[in-house]
Amino acid sequence: MDFGIARARHDEVDAMCAVERAALQGFRGHRAWPYYAAMAIPPAVLQHAVARGLVWAAHDHTGATTGFVWLEAEASPDSIAIAEIDVLPEHGRQGVGAALLEHACAWARAAGYRQVQLATLADVAWNAPFYARHGFAPVAKDDPGFAADRHRDRNNGFPDDLRVFMRRTLPPLRHGEWSAWPAPAKLNLFLRVLGRRADGYHELQTVFRLLDWGDEIRVRVVAGGAVTRTCAVPGVAPDADLTVRAGQLLQAHVGSALGAEIAVEKRIPLGGGLGGGSSDAATVLVALNQLWGLHLPENALLDLARQLGADVAVFVAGRSAWAEGVGERLAPVALPRRHYVVLDPRVQVSTAQLFQAPELTRNGPATTISSFVSGEIPENAFTPLVRDRYPQVAAALDWLGQFGPARLSGTGGCVFLETRSFDRAHAVARRCPPQFVAQAVSGVTLSTLQLALARHRAPA
Repeated sequence: MDFGIARARHDEVDAMCAVERAALQGFRGHRAWPYYAAMAIPPAVLQHAVARGLVWAAHDHTGATTGFVWLEAEASPDSIAIAEIDVLPEHGRQGVGAALLEHACAWARAAGYRQVQLATLADVAWNAPFYARHGFAPVAKDDPGFAADRHRDRNNGFPDDLRVFMRRTLPPLRHGEWSAWPAPAKLNLFLRVLGRRADGYHELQTVFRLLDWGDEIRVRVVAGGAVTRTCAVPGVAPDADLTVRAGQLLQAHVGSALGAEIAVEKRIPLGGGLGGGSSDAATVLVALNQLWGLHLPENALLDLARQLGADVAVFVAGRSAWAEGVGERLAPVALPRRHYVVLDPRVQVSTAQLFQAPELTRNGPATTISSFVSGEIPENAFTPLVRDRYPQVAAALDWLGQFGPARLSGTGGCVFLETRSFDRAHAVARRCPPQFVAQAVSGVTLSTLQLALARHRAPA
């Protein structure tokens, strides 16, 4: 095989759109051509899927993008759909499409999905017959899982006799196989410091907003008691890794003789105020509770989470929340659907140093959930301090502030802008200057980790 497959990068969205346009040419002369020719992948939608880790690209020996597969997770709780799979015509019949398809199905199985489904053409050799060779079977057109596809076809006037819906059942994971779990990022929509406690910690008020973007944690149960990390994470030594500590804490709490191997795919920047390490630890607690068959209730996991760090609990609970205390007292809060530009200024901020800074305002006035819900957006107490100490963060706030109120998340250094549409967030992110890294992401009510847990718990 003279090509490789990897998760798609943000900077190859345009290349993947070009692959799709080239692949469409194979339908010229077919009855579906007028409909396909009138449609194109919206780059913003594909960018969103890339951010969520649902797109994989094939690359030739030069690194050029030759094909891609895109999964869409809204089919049903236990099913995921292939939204698009395309290969450049000059790379056809080389196994690229088959490899992309199998790669996507293997990830879906590791992520707890029971089925992969798609809508395709019945009479094109590289459509329905191709998928049939890879274990997909036709299903009835009135199947509820394809209601959105039928609605779209009707709106576009697509000929019903050309369409076939197909589904492939995935076998459940066997003991000792790798499973895949999301570790979502968070934003602090505001952050107030109300005072310093006798134990040296600070009383805080904040709102945690969970996002549909973050790291991915792979976990495999092993015999014996070792909990180990199998991959390098730049800047994080294995013995200091919260994922390993989380597994060891859970293991000690229940006296489990089982161990685990943990692999971390980092997307959340270190020291960015987005909760990456805390979220990774929460995911390990939730995943191993399931994989080790412990059946600990959420309250028990929350108690363990608080021993690992103040922010870990909100990721275990899996809902956007109002937080007080040191961040451990949580109350679910209903937030409107919003989208965000998250800007990474490529600098790590030391939370410990900021909390010790003499110029930090430690006597901020308390606010209330009702005030926040009614529209009050309190300040982040760390913004003046971080602006002064980290010029890169100040520059990021200034650049993003051209488009609306830019805010610091946590103690930084990442900053964010709230928007009402994903297209707006995407448009701003595309203008990001090279000294920063921008993501367009969406806020969620229920975390991707909780959705994954429901899939992994579902009976086979």
